[in-house]
Amino acid sequence: MIGRLTGTLLEKNPPQVLIDVHGVGYEVDVPMSTFYNLPGIGEKVVLLTHFVVREDGHYLFGFATDAERFAFRQLIKISGIGARMALAVLSGLSVNDLAQAIARQEAGRLVKVPGIGKKTAERLLLELKGKLADALPNTTPAVEDNQHDILNALLALGYNDREAALAMKPLAADVSTSDGIRQALRNLSKT
Repeated sequence: MIGRLTGTLLEKNPPQVLIDVHGVGYEVDVPMSTFYNLPGIGEKVVLLTHFVVREDGHYLFGFATDAERFAFRQLIKISGIGARMALAVLSGLSVNDLAQAIARQEAGRLVKVPGIGKKTAERLLLELKGKLADALPNTTPAVEDNQHDILNALLALGYNDREAALAMKPLAADVSTSDGIRQALRNLSKT
């Protein structure tokens, strides 16, 4: 099996890249989270890979981190979730966001990924429960609950995940829920 590629990046055509490894060009499909962090054309690149053999062809999927590859492998184990759907999930959510959505059973965050409907989101929540816990940062439950409440308040007010995350970034880790919401709204009004 092909577990890792190290070579020169020749082409970038989302979601596919072409990597020259000692004269052999490998076409590798990558999630957008990996794609955005790739070096420039002609530079050295290292990708962890997952090789899939199907009746209609052989496919190579690449990942910048072991956590992304682990999440991908967990996703494709689920009935009805193929490699393309798993790439879409990892392109729409970071591994940490996916792990948090699973831990908090938030189907709404999964439904925002193109191609994921309500039933598929619920199946993902059920099948992945407890399997992505290692991707979550170590935080105390009270702090995690406050951050979760602040995020949910911003989402309920109509802000998207990206806007809410940017507004919450400068907040102190131990901020109370009410102060956090006020500060996040101030941060949003400045942009």
